[in-house]
Amino acid sequence: MIKTHILGFPRMGEHRELKTALERHWRGELPATELEAKAAELRARHWKLQQDAGLDHVTVGDFALYDHVAHLIQLFGCEPARFGFNGQETPLQRYFAMARGITTTHAHTEACGCSGAHVDGVPALEMTKWFDTNYHYLVPEFDSATEFNLNAERLLAEVDEAIALPASPKVALLGPVSFLYLGKSKQEGFDRLVLLKRLLPAYEQLLTRLAARGVTWVQLDEPILGLDLTPAWQDALRLAYARLGVVGQPLLLATYFSPLGDNLALACELPVAGLHVDAVRAPEELLPVALRLPLDRELSVGIIDGRNIWRSDLDQALSQLNKVRELRGGRLWVAPSCSLLHVPFSLRHDAALDTELQGWLAGAVEKLDELRVLKRALWGDEASVARELAESRIARANRVTSRRVRNGTVAARLKALPTDADQRRSPFPTRQAAQRQRLRLPAFPTTTIGSFPQTAEIRAARAAFKRGTLAEPAYREAMQREIQLAVSKQEALGLDVLVHGEAERNDMVEYFGEQLSGFAFTANGWVQSYGSRCVKPPVLFGDVSRAKAMTVDWTVFAQSLTAKPMKGMLTGPITILQWSFVRDDQPRATTALQIALAIRDEVADLEAAGIAVIQIDEPAIREGLPLRRAAWGEYLDWATRAFRVSASAVRDDTQIHTHMCYSEFNDILPEIAAMDADVITIETSRSDMELLRGFGDFRYPNEIGPGVYDIHSPRVPDAAEMLRLLRKAAEVIPADLLWVNPDCGLKTRGWPETEAALAHMVAAARELRAEATPA
Repeated sequence: MIKTHILGFPRMGEHRELKTALERHWRGELPATELEAKAAELRARHWKLQQDAGLDHVTVGDFALYDHVAHLIQLFGCEPARFGFNGQETPLQRYFAMARGITTTHAHTEACGCSGAHVDGVPALEMTKWFDTNYHYLVPEFDSATEFNLNAERLLAEVDEAIALPASPKVALLGPVSFLYLGKSKQEGFDRLVLLKRLLPAYEQLLTRLAARGVTWVQLDEPILGLDLTPAWQDALRLAYARLGVVGQPLLLATYFSPLGDNLALACELPVAGLHVDAVRAPEELLPVALRLPLDRELSVGIIDGRNIWRSDLDQALSQLNKVRELRGGRLWVAPSCSLLHVPFSLRHDAALDTELQGWLAGAVEKLDELRVLKRALWGDEASVARELAESRIARANRVTSRRVRNGTVAARLKALPTDADQRRSPFPTRQAAQRQRLRLPAFPTTTIGSFPQTAEIRAARAAFKRGTLAEPAYREAMQREIQLAVSKQEALGLDVLVHGEAERNDMVEYFGEQLSGFAFTANGWVQSYGSRCVKPPVLFGDVSRAKAMTVDWTVFAQSLTAKPMKGMLTGPITILQWSFVRDDQPRATTALQIALAIRDEVADLEAAGIAVIQIDEPAIREGLPLRRAAWGEYLDWATRAFRVSASAVRDDTQIHTHMCYSEFNDILPEIAAMDADVITIETSRSDMELLRGFGDFRYPNEIGPGVYDIHSPRVPDAAEMLRLLRKAAEVIPADLLWVNPDCGLKTRGWPETEAALAHMVAAARELRAEATPA
């Protein structure tokens, strides 16, 4: 029997309806009841699409109002005690408090020695990347006091919604072992694995209640099976599924993003009713899994790419699936490789794409249609989908032969690149001395990461310019006014190294891609990054080159407004690569080097224009790391070389910064050091400087700016809190190497909270200078 299903679907809606509803709710404009009604409307709409595509089950449990991992924290009743919930809050209030933090304001007392208002509260849960994607999940917090109590009402209500359609629901949840693995121990020396025996009863209760509701399948995602696991974590999987496998609820164990490797036998032997594998990331494992998995279990093959937007080669997919079907006695489930959360809702009628490009691409809705075609063909009814199969062949052939894809000049430049093109002229100590003489910065210099609030006025002007209703001179004047505002505010605050604020930029990747060859852009290709934040990744379909300077005019204008150093702000080659939908017809290393050369040209032009500080952001370099350590070396070699190529064509006294955020870096510190940036700024505040400790243990050789406050939360910490974090940083980083900055860019914040937070940050830096200066 051939069945089709998906592991998850995009949540935001075709027109980002959920984003709009969430932000209205947070502003107090939309009651919780109306937010919940909009969510239910979107779920029903998405389930209808799945039914229309002929899927055998609609997927329930994948819809989240902020993050699916945070949903599990509430589902299993393990909200961290530090939030101080007292039972008076609604579940929704607690949920958003964990995601966004709690802000309280009260007057200072005489004992404070201060006057005015004091901003206090509770920081949000730490946020980090979901494996090697640009999706951010909220990190569960565990300690020895953690208990689990099932609160299944929301999930059961969603199951009832699906049944009422009517539809056959398959509930999708993160599995218990991955849930613990992806969390963090918040107690010194505490092993969160000991919590597994406390957690499993809650899962057992949930499975029992789902079976009583008539749910025929539950998908438990255990993506950690694609990681290098210690024996203890492998044993935890055995223990968990020995217990859950006998509850009586059929389980589909799902893995994705990585080869199973040495966990292949374990995955095939766990006592579950079915196994889903990622045949896009690990096609070489498909036949071994098909042979090893017992024939009484279902095999779900993730054959449609859930991570990228290229149209599938349906003939190749059918060839692979038919081989598996023969081995499995005709039984087979067909699916995308992972949740479709990571691709746009639809690209079929995107107004920004020409007909040729549309023919090469597939969003979530189009991938549902590909599943329909594969199911029909596997049933032996190829005649009913002959047109779709023919269109697939033609589109792929057109892409191979299109003149838009290859550029001989780009290929020649790569071939002629000198072997030392990735090396600075002098070692860091020599550069540092030259930069200090040129810049004359104080101890613990303060700066920001680059962007400032993208106000309604900025967005309106940019939209009008894009529509053609605002002429270019008027647009330029509007952006210059915003730059002047950002510079004047920074000078008033007392920051040491300024930025122009990026008013003219829509997105840190899209802005550059729009000015480079080889990129195309969608009108509605939005993908959720975290919470209500969506990004619109460029489509990187061809060879990359730069026709002219992209940022120089804006940066030079900003520098003309101040005597302080003005940072040139660029996005690095690996982040542009990782945050685009990247072509799959050549090695990623080749594409990265093409982008690096384009950024190198921009760096050279900024330096020639007199810009002394240039930041090349690489927040995605850790994100691009293969999930299996055996593949790390090759990736890090070409990724760090691409960065160095982009940064190395400058004099010693030009200071190169880079920025990284919302990932764990401690296991690749030698490679980060090998990037040889003069200054690195990193996100550390949500982890209470935990992420910084590795930099101190490693003795990171260059200068470093640990973030002292979380920009993703509206909460404004006071100077005392920032000073505490800076003192912690100074314990592991030498004072003469330490910078002071926020965690990340400030585009999503408003000006009042931005100015308040930066004023506190500058005050904290000044206090630290005073402490470090001998009396």
